[in-house]
Amino acid sequence: MSLAIATCQPTASADPRANGAEVRRMLRESAASGARLAHFPEGFLSGYALENVAAWEDVDWAAVRDELEQVAALAGELGIWVVLGSAHPLTPPHWPHNSLYVISDEGKLIDRYDKRKCSSTEVTRFYTPGFESVVFDVDGFRFGLAICIEINFPDVFADYGQLGVDCLLLSAYPVDSIFETKARAYAAIHNYWVSLSVPAQSTHLFHSGLIGPHGEVMADVGGQSGLVVGTLDREDPALRVALDLAKPWRATARAGDIYEERRVIDERSRVRNQF
Repeated sequence: MSLAIATCQPTASADPRANGAEVRRMLRESAASGARLAHFPEGFLSGYALENVAAWEDVDWAAVRDELEQVAALAGELGIWVVLGSAHPLTPPHWPHNSLYVISDEGKLIDRYDKRKCSSTEVTRFYTPGFESVVFDVDGFRFGLAICIEINFPDVFADYGQLGVDCLLLSAYPVDSIFETKARAYAAIHNYWVSLSVPAQSTHLFHSGLIGPHGEVMADVGGQSGLVVGTLDREDPALRVALDLAKPWRATARAGDIYEERRVIDERSRVRNQF
């Protein structure tokens, strides 16, 4: 009924080799702390366009691929799942996807989420958009994936609620502090956990951490490079209202039958411009 995940807040760079080494260091720390999954920020391995990468020609794609393979091998060795942000190269001249790789505890790449709602700059200069939601299961918990500016699109978060996720892994390279408020609101509205992973460069805005289904921050990395291990616990008494009461009731309410059954034919109801 519980599962520990590590939300990581590494320092991002333009060097895939340095980034890969940091991922592996944090994977070892995560596994040693009992985490079953480690979650990393947007674009971390390859470097994120604009912030770390000025042009895709500057990226050593062979190094990115090698680092991915090393990360996957270590995940299998440690028995830990990894969700890792990176650009995913396509066939030239197509621009890369802005992606999250899902690597299993057996060291296998099982899926990839490609950012759907890219910013104007991203979609006109740097990235090819994706078009599909992605969910996967670990130890009886279902996870969904979203990236950065998608925080501004409620349908993305509602869709994952409909898909039955227990936790949304939200990777970002944010530019404002209201981002965290939005993430907390979605967690409370849809009654699922949100793991929010950003690079250490963003800690002046807010910190990486785990938000509970009640919208409260349950684990906080702090203001430095590092990680925090939080627990998804369905039996946590503090989450009883959110998980056992609010979540099933809202599903019933969204279906609408309970309201339709109570619809009445009444002139006092139909006419809305009279007291």
